[in-house]
Order: sequence, then C-alpha cells, then structure tokens
Amino acid sequence: MTSTFPNISISTERLVLRPLDTDDVPALAEMMNDEQVAAWTDVPRPFTEQDARTWITGQAPAERAAGHGLDLAVTEFLTQRLVGVIRLTRTNWHVRSTEMSYIVAPWARGEGYASEAALATAQWLFGDQKFERVELRTAADNTASQQVAQKIGCISEGVLRGACIAHVRAEDGGWSDVRTDFIVWSLLPEDIEGADGQLADTGGFAPYTDWN
Repeated sequence: MTSTFPNISISTERLVLRPLDTDDVPALAEMMNDEQVAAWTDVPRPFTEQDARTWITGQAPAERAAGHGLDLAVTEFLTQRLVGVIRLTRTNWHVRSTEMSYIVAPWARGEGYASEAALATAQWLFGDQKFERVELRTAADNTASQQVAQKIGCISEGVLRGACIAHVRAEDGGWSDVRTDFIVWSLLPEDIEGADGQLADTGGFAPYTDWN
C-alpha cells in the first residue's frame, strides 16, 4: 500500500505553506522565469502560465497521490503573496526519508523565507510524519542555497561529482548547459535542535482540504 502525504497547511510566524492553487498561476510563472531560478532548475525556459497550470493541476497532485512527494506554496501570512515553493521528492516511506528543495521568488529574497519555510517543513516531517531523514542537494556554485542548508542545521555529507546540470546565458540570449557538482546535505531529527530561527513555538499545523 502506497503512503501519501496529507493535505496540509503549515504556519510560521510570517508564512503559510499550503498546496499550490490555480490562483497562484501568474505569480508562479513570473517566479519561475527569474534568471536565478532558470539557472539552477530544469524548468522549461520560458516558463509559461500553461506550464504553471499544468504543474498545479496535474503534476503536483499526481506526485502526491503516488506517494512520491509534496509541493507547497510558500506565502506571506499577512499579504498572502506567493514568495516561494517547497518541494519534497524521491520520498521513501520505508526508510522514512525524502529530498527537499526550495525556490524563492526574486521579490522575496533576503528575508530569510527559504530557511524559515524549510525548517518548518522539516519539523513537520520529523514530528507529525515521523520521518528520520531529509536530504538536500545544492549545486556547487549555488551559495545561497547552501547557506539555507547550513542555517537550518544540515550536515554536508559529500559531493556527487558532475551530477548537476546548471544553465547559463549564451551569447545569443538563449541558455546553455554547464555540468557541475552536487553537494549532498542531510538533516536528521536531532539536527533540528541547533538550527537558527526556532519555529516550533511560533506556528502550527492544520489540515488543508482544498488541494485541487
């Protein structure tokens, strides 16, 4: 029997993490077309509103239903503005492990939202879902992503040489692929205690019923 993540809303002092909704289509498309997002992810370039709609209405619910992962919109508590996405992939329900990644919109960078959202998600995974391991993979040159991993208490485990494809602007304005390394990080339940920005007492978890 396949296990699946529940529909969930995770609250912190400043953020609400919830399932992606079709109302997010314009902001999600704009976020994914940002130069930094395009450089470090394998999303279509350009990323259209139809791509965003397909992700929200097709790919995300299918991944969750199959037990493979979970995609959460990261929104500001006060404004409800979309400021990022948290993704859980490669979930192993027997080992109780999953891989986490995060994307932050260009209009929300520098606010600490990635670390706040990632730490809250990890706390939920370890507490409510009884997971034992969260893995992160950051491109060797993506220092911002590495700083988030360090801030939430992750331990660097090593390097996967030549395992990542990054993207750079070509002279003709298009994109070209560049091979680089992945740095592998892990987060275990005991690592959370030393993380910055403790969120356990500033938010809570609540069921979210409107995934689609």
